Amino acid sequence: MNKTFLTTKLTPVVVIILFSILYLTGYFQMMIAALIVLLASAIEYKKELFTSLGFQRKRINVKSLLVMAPLFGIAFFLVYYYIMVPGVTYLTGQPIDYSAFESYKGNLPAILSLLVYIWLSAAFGEEIVFRGYLMRQFTKFFGSSTISLVLNVLIFGLIFGWLHAYQGITGQIITGIIGMIMALIFHFRKNDLWFNIAVHGFFDTTALVFIYFGIG
Repeated sequence: MNKTFLTTKLTPVVVIILFSILYLTGYFQMMIAALIVLLASAIEYKKELFTSLGFQRKRINVKSLLVMAPLFGIAFFLVYYYIMVPGVTYLTGQPIDYSAFESYKGNLPAILSLLVYIWLSAAFGEEIVFRGYLMRQFTKFFGSSTISLVLNVLIFGLIFGWLHAYQGITGQIITGIIGMIMALIFHFRKNDLWFNIAVHGFFDTTALVFIYFGIG
């Protein structure tokens, strides 16, 4: 068994097994998963670990991250809240379970703490794990054909939705669709993880503003 096989083939398999064990035992946390991904990428790509995940220096610019991404993230949230949520709720007959966020309404210290957590765990953590690592590993193993891309987007979109089970079936479906859209953004932006992180972060930041003011 050569070293190349161990680093490029076995390491990703070990990561998936670790994720599964953590999830089944109830210890799965996105920030822990992101740290595992960083370690696995360091083993496989060494000094190129950040580049391998999509952290491209040439993509760090004010227009992209502080203008385009915020506008896209806010617009995306408005489509989610005013179109996707009512539409899917109508089909399932079950509203999204937002009860986990009830205590944050009008609570500024709590919402600010949640904002920091959201950027670390959701924006950075979820994008590193789902888009930066799992999507690119899938492409490495199964190629970049149209069929491969479709399966890539569908599989990890469904898993992304499944991990949001606390929002009920409607929340899972919508989050799964969001995961698929984020995957397509990552693909069409040529694996620009910075942009995905920014869009995700501003999407969630807008959501927290709605939660704080009790909108909806």
